[in-house]
Amino acid sequence: MSVDLLTGDPIAAARRLIGAHLVGRDVTATIVEVEAYGGPPDGPWPDAASHSFRGPGVRNSVMFGPPGHLYTYRSHGIHVCANVVCGYDGVAGAVLLRAAVVTDGVDSAQRRRGPQVPPKGLARGPGNLCSALGIVMEDNGIDLFDDASPVRLSLDGRAPGSADVLEGPRVGVSQAADRPWRFWLASTPEVSAYRRSPRAPAPGSSD
Repeated sequence: MSVDLLTGDPIAAARRLIGAHLVGRDVTATIVEVEAYGGPPDGPWPDAASHSFRGPGVRNSVMFGPPGHLYTYRSHGIHVCANVVCGYDGVAGAVLLRAAVVTDGVDSAQRRRGPQVPPKGLARGPGNLCSALGIVMEDNGIDLFDDASPVRLSLDGRAPGSADVLEGPRVGVSQAADRPWRFWLASTPEVSAYRRSPRAPAPGSSD
């Protein structure tokens, strides 16, 4: 079963999501950039940059399992962003969806994003990805492998090999800023640009 591939290590789950297909509200896209996130200090993947670092709460409870569900949040209180939950049931882990290539439903994605946005920019960046696919805050907690869900994920037919997937620091995080937990498909213009948080320590001094 596809969800089994997401159970466990967020880094392995992140790599497996590169090349996966995401279907949401008349749009299909291929995932080309993601970031892995761990959990609390007493878990197997302590990660101060993760929303789950302080333990489970009302908003982040989805991150603590089961795997294969969607965790949504607002970035800066404005843009909806989406994570695929991994880890284990009761153990937090998630993968942020950073960028995708729209392969079907371009007209629908274009209407949502606006006529001025070029095709390669329709789902570049986590907020734009959710906008293009019509992902909203109310999708929090849905099962991505349930055929009845408005947003679905398929790991079948993944094309990229490991040599095609690059890794580097996550974008915009001020904690654990040097971890190479961002993964992206090489030579893909839809991949977002790297920006280091101005609040992060100098490169090489953050775990």
